[in-house]
Amino acid sequence: MIWSDGKTRCPWANPQNPLYIRYHDEEWGVPVHDDQKLFEMLILEGFQAGLSWECVLNKREHFRLVFDGFDPQKVAQYGPEKIEQLCQDKGIIRNRRKIQAAVLNAQTFLDIQKEFGSFDRYLWDFAGGAPIRECGLTSSPLSDALSRDLKKRGMSFVGTTILYSYLQAVGVIFSHEEPCFLAPCFPQTPRP
Repeated sequence: MIWSDGKTRCPWANPQNPLYIRYHDEEWGVPVHDDQKLFEMLILEGFQAGLSWECVLNKREHFRLVFDGFDPQKVAQYGPEKIEQLCQDKGIIRNRRKIQAAVLNAQTFLDIQKEFGSFDRYLWDFAGGAPIRECGLTSSPLSDALSRDLKKRGMSFVGTTILYSYLQAVGVIFSHEEPCFLAPCFPQTPRP
């Protein structure tokens, strides 16, 4: 399908949602090396479980507001009162288990940063430091291995399908398919 702007995009992008189009065109598949952005996307992908990414994306700005800009140091300190407040906030996905997982995952995220120097180093080492081109999958040996390791470290809502989606979102896996106008833009440079 050729869109109103003359470009062809991946079939999952909703042509009626400008936010989704911008996400597809400017974020999805672009390699991320900023730990705070990597944390944000990890948490948001966990909230996506059982829902559509579009649902989460439409709420992302409010998520950012109530989750302190996805600062892992702050999220790791959330106690019962803050969790209850989040469970009542209609601007986010009010799933207590996912909210509690975000706090637990923030704590584990900080532990990984201490061990490896950054979450970026930890994550990209799974892919050998450079993006991988894969299309048409919902999991892979890479997402399987990352899921096993994060679960072993104590994270939850990090199953292989969630993590495959995460890896695509942060550009570890590049999945723009032909005839998408971004398909030829595969980033071949390794991590800085």
